[in-house]
Amino acid sequence: MRLKGVYTALITPFKNGKVDDNAYADFINWQIEQGVSGVIPCGTTGEAATLSYEEHEHVVELCIEVVNKRVAVIAGTGSNCTDEAIRLGLAAKKAGADYLLSVTPYYNKPSQEGLYRHFKRLTEVVDAPHILYNVPGRTGIDLSVDTVIRLAQLPNIVGIKDAHIDLSRPAKIRQAVPDTFSLLSGEDATAAAFLAQGGDGVISVTSNIAPKMLADMHKAWWDRDMETFGRLRDRLIDVHTAMFCESNPCPVKYAVSLLGKCENSVRLPLWEISDASKQKVSAAMRKAGII
Repeated sequence: MRLKGVYTALITPFKNGKVDDNAYADFINWQIEQGVSGVIPCGTTGEAATLSYEEHEHVVELCIEVVNKRVAVIAGTGSNCTDEAIRLGLAAKKAGADYLLSVTPYYNKPSQEGLYRHFKRLTEVVDAPHILYNVPGRTGIDLSVDTVIRLAQLPNIVGIKDAHIDLSRPAKIRQAVPDTFSLLSGEDATAAAFLAQGGDGVISVTSNIAPKMLADMHKAWWDRDMETFGRLRDRLIDVHTAMFCESNPCPVKYAVSLLGKCENSVRLPLWEISDASKQKVSAAMRKAGII
């Protein structure tokens, strides 16, 4: 079955510089109560790049324990080192993750053949359902449509989170991959258009603060309730923009703190957003009725 709906790319709450287990557990429970289809620990929004191996594995394990099979857990396990990605994938599989989310190797800019062999190697060593993650704006490398289609033929690769700005991609991919292959948007602002282009859902930053609205928007799409779909799409557009007024996850971390669900704390080299950006975030949240 294809994954459908809203999957929250979870923040990782910190307190006194350490992972705040209690806030994280409460936040995950709230997300599930609000109707999301799944959650992603240790993605970009979860500041995975600043977590130690031990913290990364702990956060994934805690998420799986709290979820307790109520929704899907898609563990972030990507790295620009294939062996590191294997290590994180094996740990997440052992912990009981339903899916593994693997970003394209960043900084070292492999060729398309290198990308293919990287993901192929992951699936050979870590026997679990893998979801590709293409976000060229962050990684400096693009997973081409042809390479996605080639990878989709491998039995353990079951979908892609695609944050590319080219919205012709989902339609091109959909017609050439197995029917079970999931197409998930990685860009909140264009997630509605992504659905119309053959997509199945979104791995969302905004759903950290508006999970019910996004879940309802996607339900309206599948129910063909275009009036509700359009109303929620338009209500959230300024929020999507505000969540990326500075580097993710700094704006959404501040936004979640306004809801009283975490401290406004990120790890260096990230830093809290400026006062001007705080005003943009709070104004967008008030306009959408989130606060």
